[in-house]
Amino acid sequence: MAIHFHHSRWEAIRKNYDAWWDHKLDCPLISVQLETQDPGRPQPAAPLLSQETALDLSWSPEALIDHIDYELSKQEFLGDAYPHFNMDCFGPGVLAAFLGATPDNSTGRIWFHVDEHKELSQLHFQYQPENVWFQRVKEIYRAANRKWNGQVVMGMVDLGGVMDVLAVFRGTDNLLMDLYDEPEEVKRLVKELHELWMRYYGELCEILEECAQGYSDWSKIFSSQRSYIIQSDFSFMISNPMFQEFILGELEQCTQELPRTIYHLDGPGELKHLDDLLNLPQLNAVQWVPGAASPDQSHWPEVYTKIHQAGKGTQIWDGYDCLRAVKQQVGTLEGVHFFYIGGPCSPEKREQHLAALKEFGVE
Repeated sequence: MAIHFHHSRWEAIRKNYDAWWDHKLDCPLISVQLETQDPGRPQPAAPLLSQETALDLSWSPEALIDHIDYELSKQEFLGDAYPHFNMDCFGPGVLAAFLGATPDNSTGRIWFHVDEHKELSQLHFQYQPENVWFQRVKEIYRAANRKWNGQVVMGMVDLGGVMDVLAVFRGTDNLLMDLYDEPEEVKRLVKELHELWMRYYGELCEILEECAQGYSDWSKIFSSQRSYIIQSDFSFMISNPMFQEFILGELEQCTQELPRTIYHLDGPGELKHLDDLLNLPQLNAVQWVPGAASPDQSHWPEVYTKIHQAGKGTQIWDGYDCLRAVKQQVGTLEGVHFFYIGGPCSPEKREQHLAALKEFGVE
């Protein structure tokens, strides 16, 4: 059985998301993905790609894509939802693996490590076109193109932030001291990694563009132009002046070189950098993640108000009540993207989702 999404809906998806990126949409984007359909065939033997399974090279890319197709054939796409697959299954900061770090998923989540933390002067990063993990991702993208011919958006892998990747090779504690001891060497490596980041991103995009409807990443936000959710989790450990010296410029480069960007603001420790981020003229949106030990997204009215007043979009996923709270706090939901992805859904629950879409003005 085919994926339940008629090709004619892509025009509305592109129109709505383009308006959201351009801050011209007068209602929120709401993507609701429900498991309501019978796939009409047995579950494939290959595992579903995830951080638990992505390092197993014994399955062909075609077999992995077949299981993704099986899962997508269960889904119903309501509102602004569209068929996509989140490729963060290769772990956060997979650029480190492309450059020679070892991925490890023994905990069920993928992290990266090296055998030795070299001195900064000994670190020199080079493009590795035959890297096994880079080749694996490309093979999966090509298999997706053959299977769906662009009717499913394959998300960009989570390449990670440049400083986060550098911390893999240098060690986080070492890198923190390097900001004081060897600032020029740090800046040299940031420049090297930025150039490589763009090169790997561009080469992967070239494969996706062979038949793509558009682009996405682990934020699940569709774009008709190249886009990415940029980040620097490392920045929560440093002061705002150091953020300005070592990180902000590289992030600004990303916003200038990529047509559309969102910043992943991860945890209260990064809030001290929010004003600088909002002053980046070409940054389109900020994804605020309060963190597991913090109140959920409905408890940060000052953050959403500041983001909205700066003319940036934002993203929410903590439920319809959170959307209602943010609307009450900020006065509007313009510029908000909300997504819900659920498991098996009863007819009654589906009707509740449809009512919520209507409440928020989403067809």
